[in-house]
Amino acid sequence: MTKFLDTTGVSYHLQQLINNSHERLILISPYLKLNERIKQSLEDRDRLKIDLRIVYGKSELHPDETAWLKTMTSIRTSFCKNLHAKCYMNENEAIITSMNLYEFSEVNNNEMGIYISKENDETVFHEIYEEVMRIIRISDEVQITVAKVSEPKPKYSTKSEKKKPKPAEGTGHCVRCDAEIKLDPSHPYCKKCFTSWRKYENPEYEEKYCHVCGSDHKASLLKPVCYKCYKKHKNDLEFADI
Repeated sequence: MTKFLDTTGVSYHLQQLINNSHERLILISPYLKLNERIKQSLEDRDRLKIDLRIVYGKSELHPDETAWLKTMTSIRTSFCKNLHAKCYMNENEAIITSMNLYEFSEVNNNEMGIYISKENDETVFHEIYEEVMRIIRISDEVQITVAKVSEPKPKYSTKSEKKKPKPAEGTGHCVRCDAEIKLDPSHPYCKKCFTSWRKYENPEYEEKYCHVCGSDHKASLLKPVCYKCYKKHKNDLEFADI
């Protein structure tokens, strides 16, 4: 059932939406400033290692948020230019609202929102999810210093990027097990790992290797290659359309 929410309703259902997330949580809001209650709930989700994404559209980041984000291990942040949408969703529920995550929004402003559940309105829920994925795709993943993610300095070990041979033309790597497969960023899994991935079909589930060069990298179906390979091949390789 789709429900209309007033200011109190938005605040209540947002808190419940965060607490009820067990696989995925996506928070889209122009301002990345969180009140203590939401921080506590996110800390609990972070301990459960679920897929946490925050997309924001203002470059200012308060030092308190920077310090707090440094303590989180599962939260990934992205910057989306000209972002004005406010949408919050987990694997089963979504809220589209006027309320920012900004600290004083729920206290000082009069807000409205719409609550949608996957169980009662799967079509609308899926449409929201598709638009959320589009926003994530056009966003730049950022470090907590609000700088664009740059190529990490190589850390050499017994299985390091330096010692990995360059893949042969047309050869890629499975983002989960590093097995050699056909070079195709829209299908970056070997047959065995793809079968395992399909149990949950989470396009942002964190994997281990860059599909193109095979280096150790936090990859996913949505972003299967490292930053260097993406910049090099974004115009000549086809990526997943999720």
